[in-house]
Amino acid sequence: MKLSTKGRYAVMALVDLARHGESRPVSLADIAERQEISLSYLEQLFARLRRGGLVKSVRGPGGGYMLARGPAGTRVADIILSVDEPITATRCKTNSSIGCHSDHSRCLTHDLWAELGNQIHLYLSSVTLLDVVERRVLGTARPFAAPVPDGVALPPRPSVAAAVAAE
Repeated sequence: MKLSTKGRYAVMALVDLARHGESRPVSLADIAERQEISLSYLEQLFARLRRGGLVKSVRGPGGGYMLARGPAGTRVADIILSVDEPITATRCKTNSSIGCHSDHSRCLTHDLWAELGNQIHLYLSSVTLLDVVERRVLGTARPFAAPVPDGVALPPRPSVAAAVAAE
């Protein structure tokens, strides 16, 4: 699965807004310069983010954008969904019984990829802008290793909360 530029840039822009807009509006020109994103592209994204209730605009001198819910109340999944970026890993249409094969049946791996999409959504729903700003997003992936033989159980993966508590 590949997240498009639209979703990545929206998250980058709102992390920047969370870092620089605690008490004052931030201009899109400032975000565009710091994040090296086209200003016209940011304007399109922020129109969607505003309609999604994630940002609010402030007009006039010193105007710009502020987070509508604050960094702790803004989830990464909400940002991605606000810019119409689906969080799926299947070729099949979301919420449809029609599969990706030419006869409209589902592929053999449909359930695998559907569950991956669910897990991605759950993870991104658990991460807030505050988590990203404060660098509380820790990787818990296992380093590359040889395949595990059938019947051998791996130890449970540590949660992000457990990893933060251990620091």
